[in-house]
Amino acid sequence: MNSESPLPPGQKEHPSYDRFGLGLFANRFPSELSKIEISIAGNVENSVTINDALNNLPRVEQTSDFHCVTTWSVRNLNWSGVRFADFYHQVVVPQAKPQQGNNFVVLRGQDSYAVSMQLEDLLADDVMLADTLNGERLGIDHGAPLRLVAPAHYGYKNAKHINQIEFWTDSSNYRFPMPYPNLMDHPRGRVAYEERACYLPNWLIRPLYKLLQPMARKKHGKMLKAHLAKSSNN
Repeated sequence: MNSESPLPPGQKEHPSYDRFGLGLFANRFPSELSKIEISIAGNVENSVTINDALNNLPRVEQTSDFHCVTTWSVRNLNWSGVRFADFYHQVVVPQAKPQQGNNFVVLRGQDSYAVSMQLEDLLADDVMLADTLNGERLGIDHGAPLRLVAPAHYGYKNAKHINQIEFWTDSSNYRFPMPYPNLMDHPRGRVAYEERACYLPNWLIRPLYKLLQPMARKKHGKMLKAHLAKSSNN
């Protein structure tokens, strides 16, 4: 999105791109930061583990805005990685052989976070599996070693520290992370349609998220600082 264009409904520009997320995950960190390894599971003919296959895919770069569901946005982040569509068609399909109708995709991270996406949304041209942000390898704060970048969808759909992707025909094998209610997770979470959550009206969601936003930012920053300090002493 061009920096001159207006922000989506209900969003306000934030000056920095900080570590952020659900409070439960503030003190959860990946154990592997450099080695990319993704298990492919679900309704597939072959459950496989993907690692160096990503190196054979064409690398792409894109500059896009990031929109958090809690109403803050950051402009012009530069990502580098591979298109999810290339990963799916050139790696997943020939190796795992997903069944027809597997349009419900679950992305899981090393921190035990999980979120769902529709396959048709993941195959959009601007959806990436990224390992680089603003010219530097992803750090622990933004999803190392690999994360999803889906600019048209709220940040909670952009799974970090990805280590497993599942392809299903329906949602029966998925739940938004406990203890958070499923209604927090919209099936698509598209920014342009302000699909922040299920059932709840945006006039209610916006002020609630705005109240919680500073606390979440502070908690994630504090836990990150403590984790980095502990790691440096080991």
